[in-house]
Amino acid sequence: MVCQYKTICKKYSYKAKVFTQVPSDFKSKIGSPDLVVLFTSTVSHSMVRCALKEAQRKNVEVVRSHTSSSNALKCILEARHTCGACAVQA
Repeated sequence: MVCQYKTICKKYSYKAKVFTQVPSDFKSKIGSPDLVVLFTSTVSHSMVRCALKEAQRKNVEVVRSHTSSSNALKCILEARHTCGACAVQA
């Protein structure tokens, strides 16, 4: 799935960083993204909390999706692509 996520993001001109587990230096690895997509069914609660905290600190939009399918990611990125930076709810 990691490769699929990166390929999908590339089609929408996004550079993807995919984390399936929380690395020890997560704060520095997350960088300054335009968007954070959280697949809540596949990541730990601690990772969600850490990602939300960093996103809030850096004023980054967060989209949560319970479904971690490639189609869910496509829908999120398509909505963001067509609607700009408006709030996207998945």
